[in-house]
Amino acid sequence: MSATLSRTDSARPGSDRPLVDGEFPLTLEDFRAVAAMLHADAGIALSEAKATLVYSRLAKRLRALGLGSFREYCALVAAPAGGEERRQMLTALTTNVTRFFREPHHFEHLKATVLPALLKEARQGGRVRLWSAACSTGQEPYSIALTILSLMPDAAGLDIRILATDIDPVVLVAGRAGVYDEASIAAVPPDLRQRWFTRASEGEDREGWRVAEEARRLVAFRELNLIGAWPMKGRFHAIMCRNVVIYFEEETQAKVWNRFMPLVEPGGHLYIGHSERLTGEAVRHFESAGITTYRRRPGGRP
Repeated sequence: MSATLSRTDSARPGSDRPLVDGEFPLTLEDFRAVAAMLHADAGIALSEAKATLVYSRLAKRLRALGLGSFREYCALVAAPAGGEERRQMLTALTTNVTRFFREPHHFEHLKATVLPALLKEARQGGRVRLWSAACSTGQEPYSIALTILSLMPDAAGLDIRILATDIDPVVLVAGRAGVYDEASIAAVPPDLRQRWFTRASEGEDREGWRVAEEARRLVAFRELNLIGAWPMKGRFHAIMCRNVVIYFEEETQAKVWNRFMPLVEPGGHLYIGHSERLTGEAVRHFESAGITTYRRRPGGRP
């Protein structure tokens, strides 16, 4: 049965009538319970316009669990015993759209402006640290790694590391595996594809193309919630946080940008999504260095 949004019911706080009509009626009360948990866990703000999306993604979980209503599901994920299913809910509701070399101007800037000096420093014994802060299934951090390898093929043997973090442990598993289908690697430049990808071995869990070991050695995947604790102590020469903060409320966006600021080396760079903009205190500490590319001003508080 198809799911449709009832605008009349969505305007009635506390209504038990369906907000979405379907196999499992979704009431406004149910939707608000799901939205509140997602906001508390991940900082993501869901408007009632997303009711059909919530229904379509979570109805699969209700079927898998043998539940008969969203009310039952909400009770389950709100209970201490429902912690694992609450993680499943988070996985179902988070958006993991990504691809290799997405927003290519960022990688062009990284290659032409940022990396040459950093790699020279690494060759002389220095350390280089970059962060992909919402890495999804790994295409972004591997795009950074491939950009580095295009300039320095032996980079994995030096003190160069890319931290790749995401709130969703499921996508991190895919990232660590580093195996992608033909369509996924289509955006990788042919010379990089030929040199740094190999056919996945027969009998592996996933078929496709595996990122070369040299690229995988550059990347460390870790689970991290952008509105939770950040264990990192050192600074990064460049941070990519693209197309995720847009799902937060303005206040939360500003807090995240402000938290990035002291973790970027003076003179280092922050790359954000094409629909995002810096807000809050961070605005005073970064200057534009290109399209949705910002350079941290030298000086200021650490």
